[in-house]
Amino acid sequence: MAEASGVNVASGCEEKGPGELSQESARPGTTISRVKLFDTMVDTFLQKLVAAGSYQRFTDCYKHFYQLQPEMTQRIYDKFVTQLQTSIQEEISEIKAEGNLEAVLNALDAIVDESKDCKEPAWRPSGIPQKDLRSAMVPYFLQQRDALQRRVQKQEAENQQLADAVLAGRRQVEELQRQGQARQQAWQALHREQKELMAVLREPE
Repeated sequence: MAEASGVNVASGCEEKGPGELSQESARPGTTISRVKLFDTMVDTFLQKLVAAGSYQRFTDCYKHFYQLQPEMTQRIYDKFVTQLQTSIQEEISEIKAEGNLEAVLNALDAIVDESKDCKEPAWRPSGIPQKDLRSAMVPYFLQQRDALQRRVQKQEAENQQLADAVLAGRRQVEELQRQGQARQQAWQALHREQKELMAVLREPE
């Protein structure tokens, strides 16, 4: 933005109106970013504001003081204009920072640049609210449905893996139980054979 001290009302500086700005932005082959356009509009607003509160109008409001102290009146006016411009610029800077305005405007520029390569016609309302709402919401709901279906399929696959793991664990437990029973039976048979052997050895000759 232009500095406050750079604006001199008495010098009759040239101002650019909204029409001239629009003509510059509409020149073939030129693209003005929205951030720069916004800053230019703010500068133009400040110039017009200062022009509306010209030094002549200021002295008309304080005629007696101007007649007594013309140089002091000029210094007061210059300081007033400088502080006014600075205050407005600070307020606008705070608004831009709070609303993240530069990022938003740059994002809009990026969207416009991307749409230049799009061959399909842009969406336009048909004038029938129900039809427009359906055309806007149906793709969204279809997208959500597909996302839910993919999530359900993924969950079903995970559940199937868990079920297979549980089944494999049960089979392993059953196999261990069978092995344990077989070992127990073998031990019992060996124990019986040992008893029979001991009984035979204890029989008198």
